[in-house]
Amino acid sequence: MTDKDWTDILLDRLAATRSRKEIEAYQVTARISRAALYIARHQDEAFGRFGLNRGEVGVLGALLLAGSSQRLSPTQLFKGLMLSSAGITSRLDRLERRGYVKRTPHPSDRRGVLVELTAAGRKVLEQAVAADAAGEQGLLASLAKDDKRAMAALLKKLLAGLEAT
Repeated sequence: MTDKDWTDILLDRLAATRSRKEIEAYQVTARISRAALYIARHQDEAFGRFGLNRGEVGVLGALLLAGSSQRLSPTQLFKGLMLSSAGITSRLDRLERRGYVKRTPHPSDRRGVLVELTAAGRKVLEQAVAADAAGEQGLLASLAKDDKRAMAALLKKLLAGLEAT
């Protein structure tokens, strides 16, 4: 491990104009942001081999995990995936055109629809996630098993605080 990484160098420069206390949070947030970019780049490449992007995999994954019916309303999807209504609509349109999801009328709401995962959607999701899994392990190769557990616990705690607001 190097003594100084890119974030340290940036924060050293910022410290010339800001107090250390003011920029302390960046020790964590800047590194999370940089790690997220590496993860996103890897996932984009892995999922792209199946004609999918990370957002589309998110929709397919949410439907897969939605219980035995594997159906959710667009509202449930956009709230769960932290998207706008328009954002989920465009993703659903693309996935439906490829036969990965289908929309059906909601049984108890005449104005609503339910989005359902198709067999083709389940298959492409399984393939994309399998292709991504080994790479995800590789992204964490520099961490020991205990480090991964500790990081997972800290990130879970961070997200619990963020999602409670």
